[in-house]
Amino acid sequence: MIDLHTHTVFSDGELIPAELIRRAQTMGYKAIAITDHIDFSNVEHVIRGVSRISELEDVLDIRIIPGAELTHVPPAKMPRLAEMARRLGAEIVVVHGETPVEPVAPGTNRAALEMGVDILAHPGFLTPEEADLARENQVCLEITSRSGHNITNGHVVRLARAARAMMVVNTDTHCPDDLITRDRAVQIAQGAGLTKEEAVRVVDDHCLVKL
Repeated sequence: MIDLHTHTVFSDGELIPAELIRRAQTMGYKAIAITDHIDFSNVEHVIRGVSRISELEDVLDIRIIPGAELTHVPPAKMPRLAEMARRLGAEIVVVHGETPVEPVAPGTNRAALEMGVDILAHPGFLTPEEADLARENQVCLEITSRSGHNITNGHVVRLARAARAMMVVNTDTHCPDDLITRDRAVQIAQGAGLTKEEAVRVVDDHCLVKL
């Protein structure tokens, strides 16, 4: 299992990075990205703190990837914040997409896709044009296991498949119970409308699959 979207106490998660990583390791994770929520007020603090956890990599059999999730940032300001995050050491930049269960600003999905971030998380009622843009700019569209955000997984898969856009299964973990096994990730992808073969490819290839 590889998970490219998780949270710790550096934003609204329950666990410090070391405990999150240890719990993930015991569940068979091979890699985990810590992508705590950022805006302009906390970007330096979060990324510098999260980046230090890579110190554990030489004694743990798991790849630790420092990242960040731009969250409820006005679309016009997102490019500057993403650039700051990468300069500070974020290896993965995620954008908190237009999930139907939160008041995300309209235009967030499109701005993220035009910027070419790594992952558009829980993109909600994605449009066909946005799915095409994801393919063109090689942005992964997230299939999420997180309750609430996952109600549009089927819609996202349908449009991503039609556009031949890349997909990834992530947990958006905030607490220990959010972590899942690889088999569960495959089930989530199947439940969203992928065949068993497609689900396995999406889970195992991590943003490298265009169906």
